[in-house]
Amino acid sequence: MRGMNLDQRFPGLDDLRAHARRRLPRFVWEYLDSATGREASQARNRRCLDRIGLMPAILNGPQDVDLSTELFGSTLPLPFGIAPVGMSGLVWPDAEGHLARHAKSANLPYGLSTVASQSPEDLAPHLGAHGWFQLYPPKDETIRKDMLARARDAGFKVLVLTVDVPVASRRERQVRSGLTQPPRLTPRLLVQVAQRPTWALGMAMQHKGDGGMPHMRTLDKYIEGAASALSSTAHIGYLLRTAPDWDYLDWLRDHWDGPLVVKGVLNAQDVPRLEAAGADAIWISNHAGRQFDAAPAPIEVLEEIRAATPLPLILDSGIEGGLDILRAMALGADFVMMGRAWHYALAALGARGPAHLTDMLTKDLAANMGQLGISDLKSARDLKRLNLD
Repeated sequence: MRGMNLDQRFPGLDDLRAHARRRLPRFVWEYLDSATGREASQARNRRCLDRIGLMPAILNGPQDVDLSTELFGSTLPLPFGIAPVGMSGLVWPDAEGHLARHAKSANLPYGLSTVASQSPEDLAPHLGAHGWFQLYPPKDETIRKDMLARARDAGFKVLVLTVDVPVASRRERQVRSGLTQPPRLTPRLLVQVAQRPTWALGMAMQHKGDGGMPHMRTLDKYIEGAASALSSTAHIGYLLRTAPDWDYLDWLRDHWDGPLVVKGVLNAQDVPRLEAAGADAIWISNHAGRQFDAAPAPIEVLEEIRAATPLPLILDSGIEGGLDILRAMALGADFVMMGRAWHYALAALGARGPAHLTDMLTKDLAANMGQLGISDLKSARDLKRLNLD
């Protein structure tokens, strides 16, 4: 393996995923890789993407491809970004920092979760022009206003309201691994940590004052005196937040002056009301199968939602490469976000991982566009689609 470049060693996401699994403690791997229930919705995401065929084209001659796209008034060089992942820093030391810095250098959107292990203030020095803050909605209006102000002051331009997590999901694989919230190094977990010294050393250095384990830093100022009677898959954020309703969305629209994205939409019947409430984009997602095991795959409902609105459509869940991105764009998506993939890359390759994944996705997009005979992403809408069942 010595002397081989990253493209030779890790040509696909499956290679990064397999290497990441070897480098992470089991409880961390289960947190990152698992879904909920019997994981049927996670499998459905992949199965439904594979069902979509695109007719290749011939005799188009050499062509230069343009991978740029428009979103929220900006031209982005690539049609994908980095989705927010809760407790991202549990997967790899300084995960949020690594991803934010890469997003800035590559001019990609980067999403930070309310329940990440770094705060908006932590990331302010590393944030590029396309910072998105994912809001798990606080119930208390004072906290809500303060959180929005912190995100705005740190440089986040887009607010993402997550609407598909009204309650904690069970995530049985995660429970079986022994992980609790907040993460605590029990003897069982310490055995797993000892088997992964690179991860352990990095965590110890990154979280010297936190017992070597990350926590949800954005929430620190709000949790004094909060109760701790939570299920093993819930976390302190559930003590602060509420299940949002339409009035909550109206309040956010009145208090956020930038683009507002609603994430976790699967039903086209909800779209007209979201549009009327002032949403600037719809994010079609089933939370990568982590919340509800009977949910449809986002790619299954994409065309119906596209027909219901002219708003930009963002899609995630199950995307694993450039061909999947083109499938989504052929069915009406304007942009794609990925979460797990970036963390597989980080866990596999450390700081080099995000740039390698971007390079991998870019080359895969270009190669598949060549097969399809298109030179720009807008042309994906006109591709002939096939059902491969």
